[in-house]
Amino acid sequence: MRRLAAASLALLLPISAVTQEAPKPILGFTPQSAQTERQLESKFLTLPDAKRISANMHKLAGHPHNVGSAAQRANAEWLVEQYKSWGWDAKIESFDVLYPTPKVRVLELLGSKPYKARLEEPPVPEDPYTQDKSPAMPPYNIYAVDGDVTAPLVYVNYGMKADYEELERNGVSVKGAIVISRYGGGWRGLKPKLAYEHGALGCIIYSDPADDGFGPGDVIPTGPMRPEWGVQRGSVADTTLYAGDPLTPGEASVPGVKRLAIKDSKVIMQIPTIPISWGDAKPLLAQLDGRTVPATWRGALPFTYKFGPSKEKVHLKVESDWGTKPVLDVIATLKGSEEPDTWIVRGNHYDGWVNGADDPISGESALMEEAHALGELHKQGWSPKRTLVYAAWDGEEPGLLGSTEWAERHADELTKHGAVYINSDENGRGYFGGSGSQSFELMVNDVTREMTDPETGKSVWDRQKAATQTGRGRRSGGDGAGRKTIPFGPAGSGSDYAGFIDHLGVASINIGYGGEDRGGTYHSAYDTPWHWDQFADKDQVYGKLFAQTAGTIVLRIANADVMPYNFTELAYTVKDYADNLKAEVKTMQAESTQRDRALKSGAYTLANDPKNSLTPPPALPMPPTYDWTTLDAAITKLSTASTRYEGLAAKAVTLSAAQRKTLNDGLAVSERKLLSDAGLPGRPWVKHLIYAPGTYTGYGASTLPGVREAIEAGRFDEAKQQLDVLVKSLNDEADFIDSLSTQIGQ
Repeated sequence: MRRLAAASLALLLPISAVTQEAPKPILGFTPQSAQTERQLESKFLTLPDAKRISANMHKLAGHPHNVGSAAQRANAEWLVEQYKSWGWDAKIESFDVLYPTPKVRVLELLGSKPYKARLEEPPVPEDPYTQDKSPAMPPYNIYAVDGDVTAPLVYVNYGMKADYEELERNGVSVKGAIVISRYGGGWRGLKPKLAYEHGALGCIIYSDPADDGFGPGDVIPTGPMRPEWGVQRGSVADTTLYAGDPLTPGEASVPGVKRLAIKDSKVIMQIPTIPISWGDAKPLLAQLDGRTVPATWRGALPFTYKFGPSKEKVHLKVESDWGTKPVLDVIATLKGSEEPDTWIVRGNHYDGWVNGADDPISGESALMEEAHALGELHKQGWSPKRTLVYAAWDGEEPGLLGSTEWAERHADELTKHGAVYINSDENGRGYFGGSGSQSFELMVNDVTREMTDPETGKSVWDRQKAATQTGRGRRSGGDGAGRKTIPFGPAGSGSDYAGFIDHLGVASINIGYGGEDRGGTYHSAYDTPWHWDQFADKDQVYGKLFAQTAGTIVLRIANADVMPYNFTELAYTVKDYADNLKAEVKTMQAESTQRDRALKSGAYTLANDPKNSLTPPPALPMPPTYDWTTLDAAITKLSTASTRYEGLAAKAVTLSAAQRKTLNDGLAVSERKLLSDAGLPGRPWVKHLIYAPGTYTGYGASTLPGVREAIEAGRFDEAKQQLDVLVKSLNDEADFIDSLSTQIGQ
């Protein structure tokens, strides 16, 4: 169906909407097409309905619906029906993935005061959803090996690298022990990973009430925080290596694909791991002996926290059914009218560990209303210039399964035609946050300047700017001093953009609202619509705002004469990352020198408390002095090319249709120049050279990761080699941007 002319759209709008002063310019549009776009967006903004978003949540999160469940299949089929009723082409794409489910879970304290852990979450009388007898996944950590171990217990705080350094200084070893770590401080999968690397036999992860229980606020049902028996489920697959099915890295998990043996998968955790509540952790921690831990290690339980080992041994047994389950991706499309081969992909997952009202249905229910509104526009005569692909991903919680398998199946098409992937996960009350590819940073900032925050009546942009300046907000990328945008944070991992940006180099945006409502339901049986209605955005005012915001972003990319890429923010950001890297090297050099002096002078021995002595820390590696000349030159070249393109952007929209299509085809693949074909050292699936999930940060991104992580690990020769790879990539990107400018002309 052809796109509506401006006059036709005017008939759909109130008179007041079309008699105002000339619309402001929009990046990528001519003045004439901007007027049409403004009218279309005005109509779109009236369509999302908060009550429908609430109904979507209560429908999708009404029952437990983990991967492979009957409820999840029913949700998938319902989603397809909804999309079809809105005028979209919709279908289910299925993948058969390794999905272990628990058969045996035993955790017990042995000895004179035995205790057997409950490992269950009791219903809450006030919450009818917790009374549901539908099959639900019990608390467990997926993708940890089976095991049956008995050993002393050692407390490792959050179980991060710095915590093991503290243990070593206190003369505490975890070799041959079972570690108990509290949630927080870093991604959960790092906890068993680091425990295994230090010789532990098993790992227990518990939720301390200081972090998300009665420490921050009242617990369920009085308040929103995690109660005594609440447990955080979650995956411990090492997705810093690769996401998706652990047995099919780089290939879609479809019939006939070659699969690894389970023992050969590098992402499956090598020691048995189990999550527990603080109610179950309390008797275990109370048995710990040894030294008292530092103040920063202490939680909120009513006893002295000690390192251990425990007075009595602990028995941990985990056994799973290592079978496969189907993941059901719901894929809906609106075909583009002018550039149908260019794809704008928009996604949110819809699988939950149990009911998953907040994570992920708060995001998915808003995305549905966004798609419904676009469908209404389509029924009234509008079609996007470029093809829209809306996805409800299955299997995100276990390891980004559905999105990764779909991206790998469609890798050739996405590499050629994928212009952008726009991701969300959960959504809530508060501030706007964005991360990902800086090529869309300016456009997203423009949109948020035009959205109104429902709590303050100010623009979303103004509120986020204020939040950033005061240390609040969500997923901030910095204060943006000297820049015309609120910067995007770097893309790390932990959500469905990984397969698109980390692996394929499709420019990606991750967006959402939140930051005001605290809760303790994450990955628990208490993440229900009842909890949402009691303690979160019951009236879905931010759900409606999110549908409006994300839908407007989609419309601008879909309808622009020239897609609204802008590379100046990319150049700014790469320079920031480079400056940060140089500063980190100087800091490492200074710390190494200072540590060496203190060791040689005997300062650590002399300053020791004889009654509570600490082992001197090891010497720190001394990074060499790197020659940054080529990196600086590449960044300057990128900045010059970006400035040139920005100066020609207004002229680009006046090109002929054929010339604009050629330019848009180039813009769509511009992010690919920032990839390394060989991938990052030790993890070839992860190819992006500007940001990647950190090997020892997990969800948090590592920026300029090939160089940075080599330096941090003391692999200094590798860092020099990766610096050459990075410089070549930045030069290639600059050359490519210059080629786009040449297409526009001087």
